[in-house]
Amino acid sequence: MRIGELAELVGVSTRTVRHYHHQGLLPEPERLANGYREYRMRDAVLLARVRRLVELGMSLDEVRDVLADDRSRDLREVLRELDDDLARQEDAIRARRARLALLLEDGELNPDSAVSPDMAGVLRDITSGGSKFAELDRGMLALVDTAAGPEGREWMLGVLRPLAEPAMAARGHELYARMDELADADVDDPRVARVAAELAAYLPDELLAIMAEQEFEGPWLDGMTPAQVEVFRRLRGC
Repeated sequence: MRIGELAELVGVSTRTVRHYHHQGLLPEPERLANGYREYRMRDAVLLARVRRLVELGMSLDEVRDVLADDRSRDLREVLRELDDDLARQEDAIRARRARLALLLEDGELNPDSAVSPDMAGVLRDITSGGSKFAELDRGMLALVDTAAGPEGREWMLGVLRPLAEPAMAARGHELYARMDELADADVDDPRVARVAAELAAYLPDELLAIMAEQEFEGPWLDGMTPAQVEVFRRLRGC
């Protein structure tokens, strides 16, 4: 195949192919008698590999090192790895389309719009009931889920899912109501310590460990009253 056909097959420009030639990432085939270079399937596979590594954020020097290691592998092994890369991209695209579908279905933004369908279901179970503090918590959890990477989102979903079980969700709704009752309380109200102790017994150890590392200041506390903030401060000592 000619350089234009190679570029179109892999999804890059002919200028990019020539640049990779110049950088030593893609060997230049010998010219035929007619003056054209004839590229083969191995060239296409190598070019696709370079493109993928660059898309992952590697510098050209780092790509060159990876390709040097690849030379010891056969074509079938490299093709399998490329196929795995494409499968991961397909999974990511499906997840993004699922989130877009939620946006289109809702018609307007809400705290669940940016999270996965699974997380949206868990958050609804945990925070339903009309509590003002639950609504605030739902927004914060959705924000954490959106900012996390794929592994972080899976971890968060696994930690929160047990809290969506009926008995745990009912207990959570009671605690949200208790937090609502503290909206107008003073920080030294005796209920603050009791709610903090009950939350410590209710929340998973993984979440308590994260809270123990947090500084209780900044915009994420917007919407909380002083007594409610004090509950979370006291969780660090429970």
